[in-house]
Amino acid sequence: MLIPHDTRIALDVVVDLVNTAPERDGPAEDGLGDVSSLYTLVEKYSISDVGDLGEHDLDAVREVRDRFESVFTAPDARTAAELINRLVASAGTTPRLTDHDGYDWHVHYFAPGASVAEHLAADCGMALAFMIVAGEQERLRRCEAPGCGRAFVDLSRNRSRRYCDSRTCGNRLHVAAYRARRREAAG
Repeated sequence: MLIPHDTRIALDVVVDLVNTAPERDGPAEDGLGDVSSLYTLVEKYSISDVGDLGEHDLDAVREVRDRFESVFTAPDARTAAELINRLVASAGTTPRLTDHDGYDWHVHYFAPGASVAEHLAADCGMALAFMIVAGEQERLRRCEAPGCGRAFVDLSRNRSRRYCDSRTCGNRLHVAAYRARRREAAG
């Protein structure tokens, strides 16, 4: 699957953002616990055209995060498309070509002067929309490791990725299965 650079970055932002949400059945710690953590996300991804951020921005981004999370749990493409359409429409998208910061031409979907939440809703929402258009909604997944459930985008050729990180969740399950087989064999 060929994904343009800006779309890939937007998908990475969506995944990181969704994964900041407190776990439903685990610790209630929010990865976006304060404005400082929002600045960290903005800096990590070099999100452009973001001014000073405050509590209002933090609340708005958390709301966008919840809406993105719904896309990852949508039962089908039609439901995901409806969620994305509402999200992108609420951001007041204004597509425009740009070539800033050493990147080749790409499209920004957020309007000039948009808040960080509108920026994320527009650009990241469109990245998710491209996945739906390409018939790839099934690539928007949750980790299958017990107790994890983190979001990820499966970009493997054969859509076979099951874990958010093969070095942690995947390896942990493989080691557990190996140890169980050894115990069973030892008897």
